[in-house]
Formats: sequence, C-alpha cells, structure tokens
Amino acid sequence: MSDERRQQIIDAARQLYEEQGLSATTVKDISERCGVARSLFYHYFRNKQEVTSAVIDDFVNDYIESLQFWNEHRTPGDIEGSLAGVVTVMRVGVFEHSSFRRALDTHENASLYLEFINRVADRMAAYFVETTVQDYAQNHPVDIDHVYETFYILIMGICGYVRTHRDAPDEVLRDIIAQTLHMERETNRKPVQTG
Repeated sequence: MSDERRQQIIDAARQLYEEQGLSATTVKDISERCGVARSLFYHYFRNKQEVTSAVIDDFVNDYIESLQFWNEHRTPGDIEGSLAGVVTVMRVGVFEHSSFRRALDTHENASLYLEFINRVADRMAAYFVETTVQDYAQNHPVDIDHVYETFYILIMGICGYVRTHRDAPDEVLRDIIAQTLHMERETNRKPVQTG
C-alpha cells in the first residue's frame, strides 16, 4: 500500500504541474488532490522538490518506454529508418509540449531541466548500449571508444541544440548522430547543407 500511496502523490503532483504549472502548485494542493493529510505527504517526501524529482523520474520512465517501443518496432539493418525514428522519439519525448516541460524550460527551473535531461541521457545511453549497439555490432563495426559516454554526450548535445534551435531539420540531427557514432550509411544519400 505504501508504494501505491507514494505513486498516488506523484500522479497528483504530475497532474497539477500539467494543469496549473510547477511554481503555482503547493504541497497543500498536492495533498488535497490525492486526499491525504500533509503529514502523510511528508511521510513520503521531505518537500516539494523531492516530489518534483519523482515526477521527473516518472517522465523519464515514460520516455524510456517510448524508446523501447521504437527499438522493438525498428527494422534491423534499416539505418536510415532507425535514425529517423530515434530523432522523432527524442523530439517528442524530450520537447513534448506539456506545461510541466515548459515550466522546466524556464530560467527559474533551469537546474530541474538540466536534471531531467541528465536523467534522460543516462537512461537512454545505457539502453542503447544494452540493446541497439549490440544489434548494430552484429553487422557493422562499432568504431567508437567509450560507447556509453559517447552516447551520453551525444544525447546531451542534441537536446541542448534542439532546445535553442527548435526548427533544426531532422536530416541534420540524423547526420550528426550518424557522424558522431561513425555509422555506416547508404552511399547514395547526400548530406544536408546548413548555414
């Protein structure tokens, strides 16, 4: 029951953050939404920041589920299709238009946003190393050292770039991913020129 109650509090906080925003939501609001006394809230979370961290974990878990869906439905060997799919997953998962994500993307919540992106990069890099890289390595050389670290930095970089260049073409993002990871691609495709 305690895990259920904790998740109810997280769900209530997430709903309220979506409805009225992060800064406008109080511990009292969260407690009232799930019908518990504030003392019970404090049994599970020391403060609003701690429940917000749990909400971020919830978002990251949702994101990893969408990444798993992409991985399970991609066609092995279709590098271009896989790149297109993962760019879409990143755009939707990390930059989805929700009020909570918009709240994270403000100056006052910059540290929370960075925490969110760090957690996404960590989980996503680990997932790639355990799954997609292994599949790729069956048919292609993996010509990078420090695979987890390379993925982590690549994900952080793409997230930062897309955050400040929202209209960056998907083709450019696919090229950056493929070039950074030294992926073998179709020889007849032409790189996208920017500038």
